[in-house]
Amino acid sequence: MAARGRDAPRHSSGSAGAYGGFLVGQQAARRLLSRGSGSILFTGTTASVKGFPGSAGFAMPKFGLRGLAQSMARELATKNIHVAHFIVDGVIGANEPGQAGEPDRQDRRLSPVAIAETYLAIHRQHRSAWTWELELRPWVENF
Repeated sequence: MAARGRDAPRHSSGSAGAYGGFLVGQQAARRLLSRGSGSILFTGTTASVKGFPGSAGFAMPKFGLRGLAQSMARELATKNIHVAHFIVDGVIGANEPGQAGEPDRQDRRLSPVAIAETYLAIHRQHRSAWTWELELRPWVENF
């Protein structure tokens, strides 16, 4: 619980997600600005938009990364650089038919190929319709 300090993040781990994203985004932006175009794509989770009990140490850097992506998107769009934030919500992995537990729920996991195709589609998105954020989740995930 955050109020009792049990879930208090350490400085290095609590800030690494947002600050690490800042450092990577800063360097990517410098290179793309000199080139005149490109994409910077950040990956978050449901914790980027909704904190859960006992997850303050995880939610804080995810919220920070999302805010960074939004700020960078607004700053760099006019310079022809597309910045987007992906919320990936669910288990990632191959869906094996007949897997124990849920044989009748095919596609219950996020397909790595489908995720990659989505990232590529956002990279290729026409700048007249750029999005700064989207969520990816399998059909069985609650939200």
